[in-house]
Formats: sequence, structure tokens, C-alpha cells
Amino acid sequence: MNHEKIFQILGLATRARKIITGEELVVKEIQKGNAKLVILASDAANNSRKKIQDKCTFYNVEYHIFGNRYELGHAIGKEARVVIAITDQGFAKKLSSLLNEN
Repeated sequence: MNHEKIFQILGLATRARKIITGEELVVKEIQKGNAKLVILASDAANNSRKKIQDKCTFYNVEYHIFGNRYELGHAIGKEARVVIAITDQGFAKKLSSLLNEN
């Protein structure tokens, strides 16, 4: 599995300031077309998960369910995080190919 690699790339994307976290902010970025890839924690609440998935589907943004809120939070040096949007095409592409291998 590429879990470590995915978390490393999330860390790099964070340092490059290419990620957005938090449900409301992520939804805004999806609507504006800035979110290239969305990662949703496997333990996200059902209504949060549905909201994000519906937005991603409607705006045609790729999303993956990966890790739990603590793993995602840890990867970006924060507390628990339920949803992360990647705003950079390069990071999104790399993460997408790793996530699709899983």
C-alpha cells in the first residue's frame, strides 16, 4: 500500500500551501473550480460525506475516501481533519494515481 507516500505528498502539498481543509471551505473551493482533488476521511459523518460527494459529483471533481480523520490531520500537521481539497494540479495528479492504485 502507498499510505505512507500519500501522507508524505499531503505533507508536501500542505507546506506548498496547496490544500484547503474544513467542510465549508472545501465546498467553496469545489464550487469555484479550484479543488482538483478531494480526500474524504473514511470516518466522516454521513451528512458531511454525502454533501462533499454530491458537490464533487455535480462539479465533476475527483474524490477519494482515504484514511481516517486523525491520519489525515496528522499528515498535514493539524488536529483531526475530515476533508482535504488539493488545489494544485501536479499534487492532485500524483495523489490521484496513488489513490487509484489502492
